[in-house]
Amino acid sequence: MFAFLYNPDRFMAFSRWAAPLFGALAVLLAAVGLWLDFAAPPDYQQGYTIHIMFIHVPASMLSLFVYLCLGVASFLGLVFRQPLAEAAARAAAPLGAGLTFLALITGSLWGKPMWGAWWVWDARLTSELVLLLFYLGYMALQAAIDDEARAARACAILALVGVVNLPIVVFSVDWWNTLHQGSTLFAKGGPAMAPVYLPPFLLMILAYTSAFGALWLVRIRGEVWRRRANVLAVRAAR
Repeated sequence: MFAFLYNPDRFMAFSRWAAPLFGALAVLLAAVGLWLDFAAPPDYQQGYTIHIMFIHVPASMLSLFVYLCLGVASFLGLVFRQPLAEAAARAAAPLGAGLTFLALITGSLWGKPMWGAWWVWDARLTSELVLLLFYLGYMALQAAIDDEARAARACAILALVGVVNLPIVVFSVDWWNTLHQGSTLFAKGGPAMAPVYLPPFLLMILAYTSAFGALWLVRIRGEVWRRRANVLAVRAAR
């Protein structure tokens, strides 16, 4: 049933239609979500800066989700030597780095009017920055090792070490006294936001997730084609 997860040929057949579908769904969800966002009234405390939430929070959530995907793919590639898993891990890293960078930038834009500073060494902000460093370290290590098999193993180990940071990011606001607010969507007693903001918020999370799915599939396809081209080049050289 799930052969497309480890069989490159079946994956290519699946991703050929799944990637455009996820992409179109992302555009639709984002369009509706942004329309509902800008149609909503300003927050009674934060004013119009509340609109940053619909860009910042989904990016933050997806930065963690993508690293989890990176970690799972790295584990499968390291333990079971699945080439498709190695390709998936390699394809996920730049996407996760971009989302983490977006989360940090929009967080600074949101933090300046709320906290009076672009950056504070808050537990949540610092652990998110560490997440970005893990992404960048993964990509740098990948580029530094010429042997692709050795690079995949070394990067997989680094990625698995970085998984330890994920619960720190998630629970940092609970474990330490921080300026960063607690969970908005999963707060005790229900979402900690006005009901008018909940539909666009959920739509934007789904839009980010769909966009990541589309881009990840496209990048994995590119990795598969690249590896096939390398194999053909080696055969031709012989």
